[in-house]
Amino acid sequence: MKHITYIEDMNKWKDDFRFFYNVKVRFSETDMYGHMNNTVPFTYFEEARIEFLKYIGFMEDWVKPEHETIPVVADLQCDFIKQVFFDEEIKVYVKVKKVGTSSIDLHYMALDSKQHVCFVGRGTIVQISKKTGKGVAWSEAMKARLDEEVTSYHLA
Repeated sequence: MKHITYIEDMNKWKDDFRFFYNVKVRFSETDMYGHMNNTVPFTYFEEARIEFLKYIGFMEDWVKPEHETIPVVADLQCDFIKQVFFDEEIKVYVKVKKVGTSSIDLHYMALDSKQHVCFVGRGTIVQISKKTGKGVAWSEAMKARLDEEVTSYHLA
């Protein structure tokens, strides 16, 4: 397997994931050979990220028109490990790797039905003000919830 800069030990890194979102590769997401297009994992990351943020209780406020903050993607990357094809069912995992003042570094992993890693990724999400576009620090409750997610990996 190729060296991926944000993963020190692949086995330990894999074991730290708990939350996942199921996806099935649609025909429209493939080329004429049935091979998944290289842009599709970013859509899967988005779907899994949104479900994860719902799970930890953050999306509920962010989607309210009167709420002052929203999450934005600051950066996002994907590393491809194994080909994925039409009609495959994969699980896209998400975990919080690092918590900043107004940001989180999320890691992603996609496994096929045989539990093989297909692609991995990471990205930074920043909570910003809708009015100013500047970062807004996590509330104490949000920071505690994020820290809980990071800690839970190491306790399991």
